[in-house]
Amino acid sequence: MGGKWVEILKELTPSVMRVVFLFNPTTAPGSGSYFLQPFEAAARSINVQPIPTPVEDMAGVEHALASLAAGANGGLVVNADIFATRNRAAIIAAAARHRVPAVYPFAFFALSGGLVAYGCDITDLWRRAASYLDRILRGEKPSDLPVQAPVKFELAINLKTAKALGLQVPDKLVALADEVIE
Repeated sequence: MGGKWVEILKELTPSVMRVVFLFNPTTAPGSGSYFLQPFEAAARSINVQPIPTPVEDMAGVEHALASLAAGANGGLVVNADIFATRNRAAIIAAAARHRVPAVYPFAFFALSGGLVAYGCDITDLWRRAASYLDRILRGEKPSDLPVQAPVKFELAINLKTAKALGLQVPDKLVALADEVIE
């Protein structure tokens, strides 16, 4: 996922040369390393400077975005964690205020005004969890159940936000999108 986020950002904004990876080390999977390593590898492979940016509060987010916006050709990738989800409105507003193109981890970020989101389908995860709960309630041990990875992913693009940032979303991305907000 970390790699896919930076690839989508580069496809959407080919001029991007620096990308902040925003995460809260307290709430992010693996203290941020789970998605960070693939993000850094993918960024370097497409000649983008990865900038890991741990933040613990909205003041840190604001500082990171102000610093990023002070230079040219910057972009933002927001990690999938509870901090980002809880603060999504403020993070989206800060990205818009600083005119920073951003990729978010779940479709509801794009529905809330974020530019583009790519991530697992949360509804599908809950549906699949129900069968596990049923099996557990029927007596199976949770430790005996196989680990399942997400299988359904969503791409959501907010064309209103793209227009506000002066971005032209490539037709290819629009065609691939599961949801386009106009």
